[in-house]
Amino acid sequence: MTDSKDSEDSEPARSAPAGGKRQRLTTATARVLHEQGVERTTIADIARAADVPTGNVYYYFKTKDELIEAALSEHTGNLATLTARLDRLPDPRARLKALIGGWVDQKDITARHGCPMGTLAVELDKRYEDGLDVTAGQVVRQLLEWVEEQYRQLGATDPEGLALTLVAAYQGMSLLSNALRDPEIMTREGARLIRELEALTVV
Repeated sequence: MTDSKDSEDSEPARSAPAGGKRQRLTTATARVLHEQGVERTTIADIARAADVPTGNVYYYFKTKDELIEAALSEHTGNLATLTARLDRLPDPRARLKALIGGWVDQKDITARHGCPMGTLAVELDKRYEDGLDVTAGQVVRQLLEWVEEQYRQLGATDPEGLALTLVAAYQGMSLLSNALRDPEIMTREGARLIRELEALTVV
């Protein structure tokens, strides 16, 4: 999304999400929070991105916090859809490689805005206690548990530790790519993670 606050950005405005108004608002919230952060984002920004009159937003969501909660549910649903699709691959190693490949495919967006869930989780942690920050952490845990299960199916030693290492590597390369505005960090680190995965010996 491009507005007066971001007129210096050359990225073209994205079209509004399709679907019913509530779903459009939910999808738009997840995207705008990723692009602008919680502090900068207003309900008017979200309404504009969803192509919904600002006054209509309150019919579906009474507060900005409710919109954030809906965006977290959107992330949860997107992750569930992704892992369900990856689960159709016959081999857990192939599933993990496809997961890494998906991260790399998002390199340009990551270099611009960071990891969608990682950046949101950090920001919410500074604003809330035992609320939305905990919900954000649960989405990250959902990813960790799926990755751990892949390593377990592979027969790898310490699947929990390997899952932590892989997800931490993703967060680290996302952070550096964003901080340095260098999408190729994602490419290089993704290739390294795949090489390590291919070299992993299992029982």
